Amino acid sequence: MNRRDFLRAGMSGLALTALGTAYTSGASAQKNVRIGMIGTGNRGGYLTGLLCKFPEVSIPAVCDLLPEAAGRAAETVEKSGRPRPEIHAGDEYAYRKLLSRDDLDAVVIATPWDWHAPMAVEAMRAGKRVGVEVPAAVSVAECWDLVRAEQETGKSCMMLENWSFRDDNLAVLNMIRAGLLGGILHCQCAYAHYCAGYWAFDADGNDRWPAKFLEKYNRDQYPTHGLGPVLSWLDINCGDVFESLTATATASVGLNAYFRRKFGPDHPNATRRFAQGDIVTSVLRTRKGKTVVVTYDINLPRPYDNQWLVQGTLGVYSHEHNAVMIEGKTGDRHDWSPFDPWLEEYRHPWWKTMGAEALQHGHGGADYIEMRLFVNALVEDAPFPLDLIDGVTMSAVVGLSEQSIAAGGTPVPFPDFTGGAWETRKPTFGMVPR
Repeated sequence: MNRRDFLRAGMSGLALTALGTAYTSGASAQKNVRIGMIGTGNRGGYLTGLLCKFPEVSIPAVCDLLPEAAGRAAETVEKSGRPRPEIHAGDEYAYRKLLSRDDLDAVVIATPWDWHAPMAVEAMRAGKRVGVEVPAAVSVAECWDLVRAEQETGKSCMMLENWSFRDDNLAVLNMIRAGLLGGILHCQCAYAHYCAGYWAFDADGNDRWPAKFLEKYNRDQYPTHGLGPVLSWLDINCGDVFESLTATATASVGLNAYFRRKFGPDHPNATRRFAQGDIVTSVLRTRKGKTVVVTYDINLPRPYDNQWLVQGTLGVYSHEHNAVMIEGKTGDRHDWSPFDPWLEEYRHPWWKTMGAEALQHGHGGADYIEMRLFVNALVEDAPFPLDLIDGVTMSAVVGLSEQSIAAGGTPVPFPDFTGGAWETRKPTFGMVPR
């Protein structure tokens, strides 16, 4: 596709996409979508409030292990002008009462990681469509459980990977599909985020729920934010497929050092054994010879950084530099050119139609775009914008990196969740009607 055809297709798609999202204002809302919330802590509580921005959504029931968390979510729903939802709370399996209800079309799951896959499987088998937070699974076996449940029930599941919906990442996708970077051969990405002081532990050094994962496992615990956009950039599962993964990890010293600095050498966590290496580096290779480097780095002091880089035969995009170099289009071949003009020219129709509203919400607007499209799919009884195959592909890195690290960095095979269909499957993410 040349540039003229690309822009013509984009404008046509923009018009149709605008029609497809017109009911964001409520003017065209006719079908009511009934969503149950499972897990209403920090993330789940936020998502409850975000879903209340969409007039076609009702929330008949909420669920959390802690009654007070479920109660806060119920208040959020009630304050939005909707009926107060019924609360299911008090034990780990209260969610099963919510799943047994016949007044829900879908559920959103925002619980600790080890509950994601089991709850999503049960929800599909209970006849509900599912939105599940990241990662969708923490083992390869759980990934297969999810795939089988969707195939057997016909109830689809979307992993809620918001970074796939970022303005910049979607513009890069449009540039790739327009051929500006040539054939893509290599990507880099990361979840590099200093989390020691608030995520796995509270301000007094006490464990939060993620702490047990750092104590028990040495792996890339959180690969999906980096990998989300990479899958579409490389046409993974629809033209190519991951073939192998190799992972290595540094020693685990960062958390102990943090507790010594913060609380002194006598704090129990200053000498506690954490299995988690401070930095995990995974290298993925595709069937067609492309490579991806994925970095996980949450225990050492550093600014937040996703480290996205896309290298093609005609040029390169760098998120770190917020710049591109495109052969024959950006001046001197040795210099970076600012990305912002390219972002403006290749902005995705989702952001052209919804960007102003999206920017009033979290994660730079990506949360709004993601959840708006999730709700649209429910309203239209249409496929989700991110399918489950992509969700489990991102999530499989958790278990596969653990296997490779334990084997001394030995490459491990990457499962083909498409069952060989990747050779004929067509890209769908971010595509607009023509």
